[in-house]
Amino acid sequence: MQNKIKKTYKFAFKTSLYITVFLTLLSSVFLYVLHSIDFFYLLSFALFTFLISFVVIQYRVERFIYRRVKKIYDDLTLLESTTLRKQPITTDMATLTEEIDKYARDKKLEIETLKVREEYRKEFLGNVSHELKTPLFTVQGYLLTLLDGAMNDKRVSEKYLNRASKGLERLIYIVKDLDMITKLEVGDLRLNIEVFDIVELVESVFDLLEMKAAKKKITLTFDMDYNSPIMVSADKERIQQVLTNLIVNSIKYGREKGTTEVSIENLIKNKVIVRVTDNGEGISKENLTRLFERFFRVDKSGSRKEGGSGLGLSIVKHIIEAHDEKIYVESDLGVGSEFSFTLEKVE
Repeated sequence: MQNKIKKTYKFAFKTSLYITVFLTLLSSVFLYVLHSIDFFYLLSFALFTFLISFVVIQYRVERFIYRRVKKIYDDLTLLESTTLRKQPITTDMATLTEEIDKYARDKKLEIETLKVREEYRKEFLGNVSHELKTPLFTVQGYLLTLLDGAMNDKRVSEKYLNRASKGLERLIYIVKDLDMITKLEVGDLRLNIEVFDIVELVESVFDLLEMKAAKKKITLTFDMDYNSPIMVSADKERIQQVLTNLIVNSIKYGREKGTTEVSIENLIKNKVIVRVTDNGEGISKENLTRLFERFFRVDKSGSRKEGGSGLGLSIVKHIIEAHDEKIYVESDLGVGSEFSFTLEKVE
């Protein structure tokens, strides 16, 4: 579709005015020298000069400059600039320059964003491939061993089938987490908001993870006795998932005979903040900014000794943000970490 040209007469008007003033002053000098200044003549001369100059200059500007401006807009239109399509073409040089500069800045930002997304896509695909490859190859190895004759030994076949089953469980775990985080990111996961006691929920998570913590002799505890319930409004199942992920992480990376402590504090009138604190390995400052990225692991060796899908913290962040709440992390290497998130309090 052809863009409509919005003409501007600013350039022709100013230029004509300058020419008129100059010629009128020049004529005044000549008339003064001749000792016969006629003000009516000067006024008529100025008006006539201005009109002639304006018409000639505007015509020349349209012929010489506006055609080139139109070509610039046509070239930009080929680049699908929606900003320029929405507005009629201006022939004012200052406005045009400003629009071109803005267009160039927007395109530069768009290109930089695309580069970041491309790097993220490559890293994400590499991480997915790595996460899926390990359990797949494990399952394949055990099954091939069984097919090669190990199935005839009942003890060996049972052992290998159990290991293959664990590998499949890990695959299912990763796929389920990927499905959940995709739904969270596109806003396709509906929250079932209800009022519940956050203290009771934390206690149930403690009971659920008591045996896991006992293996490393880690104590799961509150910072104080909560004798009365603290009611919050949120999706109970999702918040339980958040607490489980955070406490499981504190157990995984906590030191033996350590402590995982949960505190619940009033933040403002209608908000509480839940803190999960441990005295484990801690996280370096350079890793804190990427901690909630999918598949990001602090352990650069890529060791999977602690299990998990590598999506836990990313899911935690998305669940909290889906509640329109905030999540925070503070950590010192070798000292421990504290994850905290806000929830809406109900009186």
